[in-house]
Amino acid sequence: MTTETAQAPVVAANPHVSPSPQSATELRFEGMWRVVVLNDPVNLMSYVVMVFKKVFGFDEQTARKRMLEVHEQGRSIVWSGQREKAEAYVFTLQQWHLTAVLEPDETH
Repeated sequence: MTTETAQAPVVAANPHVSPSPQSATELRFEGMWRVVVLNDPVNLMSYVVMVFKKVFGFDEQTARKRMLEVHEQGRSIVWSGQREKAEAYVFTLQQWHLTAVLEPDETH
């Protein structure tokens, strides 16, 4: 009695095949994203200005402008760009105890 072992067929890789087109989901992750700071009743205005200066390198005038947008309008878009960097900014702002969220930038 002989035993036969099944072998998987050998498939050669075709070096001339181009990668498949990216899906809409993949493009969405690679698109532009916004870092939005939301108003909260806890942080002092001077503290928010200081955080914006440290995290984003804003000058005093820009930091104050963004802080006033948060205070008066309830939110301010403080940065827009690639998702990975935007996620890092949101995380950093949250470490400073600011309420920050990430949202897709539909304008790009």
